[in-house]
Amino acid sequence: MIVGVPKEIKDSESRVGLVPAGVHALVADGHRVLVEAAAGAGSEIADREYLAAGGEIVASSDEVFAGADMIVKVKEPIGREYDLLREGQVLFTYLHLAPAPELTRALLGRKVTGVAYETIRLPNGSLPLLTPMSEVAGRMSIQVGAYYLQKPNGGRGELLGGVPGVLPANVVIVGGGTVGTNAAKMAVGLGARVTIIDLDAERLRYLDDIFFGQIETLMSNPFNIEDSVSKADLLIGAVLVVGASAPKLVSRRMVRSMKPGSVLVDVAVDQGGCVETTRPTTHSHPTFVVDGVVHYCVANMPGAVPRTSTFALTNVTLPYARQLAGLGVERAIERNPALEAGVNVHGGHVTCRPVAEALGLPYVPIASLL
Repeated sequence: MIVGVPKEIKDSESRVGLVPAGVHALVADGHRVLVEAAAGAGSEIADREYLAAGGEIVASSDEVFAGADMIVKVKEPIGREYDLLREGQVLFTYLHLAPAPELTRALLGRKVTGVAYETIRLPNGSLPLLTPMSEVAGRMSIQVGAYYLQKPNGGRGELLGGVPGVLPANVVIVGGGTVGTNAAKMAVGLGARVTIIDLDAERLRYLDDIFFGQIETLMSNPFNIEDSVSKADLLIGAVLVVGASAPKLVSRRMVRSMKPGSVLVDVAVDQGGCVETTRPTTHSHPTFVVDGVVHYCVANMPGAVPRTSTFALTNVTLPYARQLAGLGVERAIERNPALEAGVNVHGGHVTCRPVAEALGLPYVPIASLL
């Protein structure tokens, strides 16, 4: 198979779909790998490193898309990339289709096989290709929240950990999964007062155990969310429903109840956000203010730390990329059932039920198409 690695064109997205070690592995498997010139520059990976690994450097994304059977990216195609996709091509990347009808229509119209990192699921329910970026985004959410709480950056002028004689800031995290857990680690480390809200009682018990009583846990219900949000200096949205649009658990009315200059970081923005006032922003223009509350809703947060993020991501995506390249989609799914949940679109059909339900489109099981 010919595998293509284009340069990412999303605003301030500096990650890349394969590192030289991944190119080396695919070439050793007998494949060709086309890498767009400077694709790895944002992650401090030079073209010569890809060449040394056996890759072929091509001048443009047009050449990558035209020549490759499988495209390995980080973020979903945008803008002009829609027109570069072609029938039968495999697209292996983060897709987040539930809140993206235009992208979904483009993939369906071009009969692309879209394999989404974020919905590949192991038998135990874990999401191996989403986890590392959720870890990065969770940790970053506290960094950026602390930054925007500073007065010159639009915030209340609070230090998360306080100082002796001054109370620390209140950090409220809605969602106790990977994002929420990693956010809590950072917030606790900085000395903040931390509350995690989640729907799963067993998850709350687990979090209480691993943090040794350093956090407060609350069962998710409208009353607890509203009460906690009103007291938050920094609110982290960390809700995930796999493949589906995130539920709007924090209403505009709740946001209005927050103190002026408090900060909201909605990490769920890729799936539409879990806060009613959320809208996607970019690293170039990361924030906006609603009802006096600073909103940070960057849809590719890990792109701000591309060196760390690229290597963390490709550590987990490479085994699946090798299976898809070596076996093709049908045999790869037979060999590794976790991949079946990753196929969101195939042959002009939506093959992920949550995406189909979110967009009001027919759902067709991938097994019936292969």
